[in-house]
Amino acid sequence: MPELPEVETILQSMKSVLEGQTLSSIDVNRLDLRLPFPSGLSTIPLHQPIIRLRRRAKYILIDFQHDWTILIHLGMSGRLFINHAGENLPPRKHEHLVLWTGNKCRIALVDPRRFGMVCLFQTKKEGQQPQLAHLGIEPLSSHFTVQALAEALATTRMPIKNALLDQRRIVGLGNIYVCEALFKAHIHPQRAANSLDKKEMKRLHGFIVEILQAAIAAGGSTLRDYVHTDGQPGAFQNLHLVYGREGECCPICLTKGRSVPVQRITQSSRSTFFCPHCQKNPHK
Repeated sequence: MPELPEVETILQSMKSVLEGQTLSSIDVNRLDLRLPFPSGLSTIPLHQPIIRLRRRAKYILIDFQHDWTILIHLGMSGRLFINHAGENLPPRKHEHLVLWTGNKCRIALVDPRRFGMVCLFQTKKEGQQPQLAHLGIEPLSSHFTVQALAEALATTRMPIKNALLDQRRIVGLGNIYVCEALFKAHIHPQRAANSLDKKEMKRLHGFIVEILQAAIAAGGSTLRDYVHTDGQPGAFQNLHLVYGREGECCPICLTKGRSVPVQRITQSSRSTFFCPHCQKNPHK
């Protein structure tokens, strides 16, 4: 599933071609994805200037001048492709939605597994939109301070890995980036979330921000389906230190003359990767 860095990468590409433009037509090629396509999607947004594109958690939001917003979530396998006027259009299966701008730019939503969604709502009612109503803090916003992280984790003894994936606490991190941040912060993924001391909390906060920024700079992580809007893969998967590296030597231990393999455990049906030496669990 595309996480915050992947969605942010896609968003930036879309902003450059959509902001300030109008949509001349919208092709809806099936009745539904995870949810039915909303009635009015192919007519209401047409010929309204697009005033901005933004991201909330893993959702892309397209705001129109007359108080309407399109919400796009890519689900597990969704991709967005941009083709400019005059470009050769490669054949693609599973194009379920196509946006056409007034200057002939084409934005296509491809979703083979159809776990994504598209919604249309009045912008002023965003707070009532069920997908957005209960989301936590944005980890790249100015509101995401060490104190805000501590408060988000203070009320739960669930494992820190699970708490960081809880979108009601902090949004957009995803399995890859939580594994990487916990590794760099030397925090065991099974630690109780509210057991971290101030130094650990500060360290974790810093690495969450650092890793997300680095992943965005690298264009995200391509493991299976995710690609940029031009079809090119991301590059951050080449910089993963522990994620997907079960059995390989921990890169930190290796620099200190130790040969400690990265381990994989399962938490809430997700794979967790960590170094048992660098990330000791003090409560075991």
